[in-house]
Amino acid sequence: MRGAVGERASHRTDVLIVGAGLAGLYASLEAAARGARTTLVTKGSLQSSNSFMAQGGIAAAIGPDDDPALHAADTLAVGRSIADPAAVDVLVRDGVRRVADLERLGVEWDRDDAGRPQLAREGGHSRRRILHAGGAATGAAIARTLIGRVLADRRIRVADHAAAIGLLSDGDGCAGGWILGRDELVPIHARMTLLATGGAGALYSRTTNPPGATGDGIAIAHRAGADVRHMEFVQFHPTAVATGGRAFLVSEAVRGEGAHLLSETGERFMLGEHPDAELAPRDVVTRVIQARLAAGRTSYLSLRHLDPALVERRFPTLVEGCARLGIDLRRDPVPVAPAAHYLMGGIATDIHGATSIAGLFAAGESACTGAHGANRLASNSLLECFVFAHRAVAAGLDAAPPVVADGPPPERPLARAPLAELRRRMWNGAGPLRDREGLERLGAWLDGRPESNPVRVATLIATAALERRESRGSHLRRDYPDPDPTLEGAAPCRATSSMT
Repeated sequence: MRGAVGERASHRTDVLIVGAGLAGLYASLEAAARGARTTLVTKGSLQSSNSFMAQGGIAAAIGPDDDPALHAADTLAVGRSIADPAAVDVLVRDGVRRVADLERLGVEWDRDDAGRPQLAREGGHSRRRILHAGGAATGAAIARTLIGRVLADRRIRVADHAAAIGLLSDGDGCAGGWILGRDELVPIHARMTLLATGGAGALYSRTTNPPGATGDGIAIAHRAGADVRHMEFVQFHPTAVATGGRAFLVSEAVRGEGAHLLSETGERFMLGEHPDAELAPRDVVTRVIQARLAAGRTSYLSLRHLDPALVERRFPTLVEGCARLGIDLRRDPVPVAPAAHYLMGGIATDIHGATSIAGLFAAGESACTGAHGANRLASNSLLECFVFAHRAVAAGLDAAPPVVADGPPPERPLARAPLAELRRRMWNGAGPLRDREGLERLGAWLDGRPESNPVRVATLIATAALERRESRGSHLRRDYPDPDPTLEGAAPCRATSSMT
């Protein structure tokens, strides 16, 4: 059911969900299935989320040679000693059930000749455990199925082209949010509020994310006093086509099917860098390619040794996307370079999606459960959406709603962040390679900008990156090139007086 924000009936609901990517869509269905009146708010259309761009698939230990314990071991190893073992355990064990639930909802996985789900392998995984749909269009395939379910459920009201600009919160409890839509600012009161607003890759000049991925949910939660965690850990995907701006991603799944990374002379340069060569974890491959870029060298992804019919059948959307750039994925070497892709940090939550503010929950990329540590294992992101959205809805509806005193509405956002300049400075100062000088220069520039969601989130990233004086996972410091064993783990970053 669709409804305008300004309709009186939309002012009170059981569950308020902000964000309509996979975590938000799935949480809406979970809440409705429990009999809750649910309002789902999205600042664009239901089809405009970053989830639609997820290519590779969803990781789950369902193969005959696999086990959740093996999946957990891979996740912890790639997380570089700071992934939370309890969150990882929940992720991999609940994940098997959530994949079965997606099938029940109508998601159709790509299958082999025997009718079993095809399982791919990606970097950092010791087994083939990546389920996929539509070749390399898994996010879009799942999202379309869930959107159909959401629109058919009369217990779910969708408010599209509306934005949450603040929370109904006194810093201790949250009773809903302030929603701006059709030029009208209204409060929506709710028993529980779930932020599922995605990440912040669009704060960088080179990114695989859509323009709206600016960390809005993280900003409004932090402004209300919620803890955030691990904001320094931004994953830069190693194999985006080497063009400026919005970068076309060539899924890690192609390397799982045997694609090679080549130098200008055709040598497989990853062979000497890691035992798994092209299937090394993302932080390793990114570090190597970024070092080659700094030395003036170009890196190529090549599938030309593979059967062209296999490439076209397995990766139709990638073949089509590269063709639009004048590249034949089946035969041409593809120049690749890192691009901002995923934020491991976010609003700090426990394993039930609960934040430091009672009644406020978070799931998906906007949340930080600790399951990813310093470096996300490929295809764990979609799994996280479903596992923790499910748990958040259950926890929120089981809890007593917080008592929150009414407060004045927030000011409507007036200042527009200078996004083009911010993105350039974020790439240069807090990009794949960082140092104190660049981070301090970035921080000084951000301090002089008017308050906005992008400026706040960029400041959180730059501050956390400056404070972590080591290199670990996705966080690489030129001036601190080695990991520091005493820095395993990170304290939450609270809202400070200078950013309230």
